[in-house]
Amino acid sequence: MHRGKLRLAREQRGWTEVKAASRLGVSQSYLAMLERGQRRVTPRLARRFKNVYNLSPATLPPRDAFVPRNELSGQEFARRLASLDYPGFSYLRPSGQQVHPGEALLDGLAQEHLEARLAEALPWLLLKYWEMDMEWLVRQAKLNDLQNRLGFLVSLAKRASERSSTANQERDSALKELENTLSESRLAKEDTFMKKLKNDSERQWLRERRSEEARYWNLLTDWRAEHLSYAL
Repeated sequence: MHRGKLRLAREQRGWTEVKAASRLGVSQSYLAMLERGQRRVTPRLARRFKNVYNLSPATLPPRDAFVPRNELSGQEFARRLASLDYPGFSYLRPSGQQVHPGEALLDGLAQEHLEARLAEALPWLLLKYWEMDMEWLVRQAKLNDLQNRLGFLVSLAKRASERSSTANQERDSALKELENTLSESRLAKEDTFMKKLKNDSERQWLRERRSEEARYWNLLTDWRAEHLSYAL
């Protein structure tokens, strides 16, 4: 959580250090040191800042020791998405503590099979929470050999962003930079994307009909940006 953003979030609410410190349950002097970067913002404090200042979940520090879970039930993942305000599952009651959007994204990418209605939410996470720590996201993707899947996802998000009725140049720039970074570590090994393939015939069919983006990222999938039904 960047120290400059802490001060900006407080000032945007028109709060003095004294008022903000009272809401946060810390002393004014300690808050001042946190804003100046003289004290580390612990994960517990980061969540307190998020709740009190009503900040995006993307401002939370992700876990360095995070390891994606490759076996998540569809219901569990849907509730995670609901906790991040994904409109497709707004009818669900989120369970447990709100997850970091980057962690949810990597959990989704780690699945060998994911229902289409769940996979469709993954580009949305990039579009909604594009201000998340992208360096951490790339690092974790590389550690788990997910950079091709993530790269393809970024290409889908970019196309969806281009179709958006509301321009967001900062988001477009962040996605382009992320795509370029992932391209540098693109894997040559062919992979699938969110779907278990039944046989070699299905593999060949996808190999011949996949999009240019899927071919570039060495993925066997018929997913295209046009499949994303949500409006931005």
